[in-house]
Amino acid sequence: MVSAVRTVLGEVAADRLGVVDAHDHLFIRSPLLPGQELADVGRAAAALGAFRELGGGTVVQWTPYGMGRRVAELSALSRDFGVHVIAATGLHQASHYPDELIRRVRGRLAELFVTELTEGVGATGVRAGLIKVAGGFHGLDDHATFTMRAAAEAHHVTGAPIAVHLELGTGALDVLDLLCGQLGVAPGSVILGHLNRSPDFAVHRLAAEAGAHLAFDGPSRANHATDWRMPEALAALADAGFADRLLLGGDTVTPDTPGMPYLLRRVRPRLALTLGDELVDRILVANPARVYAW
Repeated sequence: MVSAVRTVLGEVAADRLGVVDAHDHLFIRSPLLPGQELADVGRAAAALGAFRELGGGTVVQWTPYGMGRRVAELSALSRDFGVHVIAATGLHQASHYPDELIRRVRGRLAELFVTELTEGVGATGVRAGLIKVAGGFHGLDDHATFTMRAAAEAHHVTGAPIAVHLELGTGALDVLDLLCGQLGVAPGSVILGHLNRSPDFAVHRLAAEAGAHLAFDGPSRANHATDWRMPEALAALADAGFADRLLLGGDTVTPDTPGMPYLLRRVRPRLALTLGDELVDRILVANPARVYAW
């Protein structure tokens, strides 16, 4: 059986994804970023077209429920530009939502995730391909714990991978203790995001040893000043034998973010100086094809 990845246009064989931006956003909005939402279809089209011109084959949008995913537009953009797009279900930190929305979904969160993974998002018929949740700063609050329990339940029903926003790159081991230690999610189905924002090489090593996938999804906004340590962090993990655990993304969250083409135009050659072209290609192609396959 050939493993498949669930894109917005249907299932695609994992070995057909090409170069993958493993964590990004074509559309996203949040009350924490007023006036900085990504909601313009023309801007998204320009970004996706530029990504394709640079050799990009797949974009994984980590935008979860209630944050302006615009799933119907994702399908049209994917079809128009010939780039695979993977959409997310899931729920972010509580601060990204009105209290009323949290109350409305709280009693049926796992059911919501399963429905969006197996039947589709709303009336679009487009099925999500991963579950996105979020931790807190150096720990897990009640909302994060509840959301991760729902994500684990949906994972066990569907097999979908779980992608985790780590606040400023922290709390990775707490996330693994809960998802994998208590809730029985296989570590290889967990993607820890934003590790470039906390260059704690010991934590990176422990998370890789546990079997999780590690996403270095910078450069992001200018205040994330640790992105320059990403080549060193990736090299340390590769030298320790964990090259197959590494993922790269652009994480475009506001209009002033460098954007997904920057991942291939600037970040890729910079990493190649430290890691070599062969390893960078492995991180961009083989690794995401494995982790995003169901």
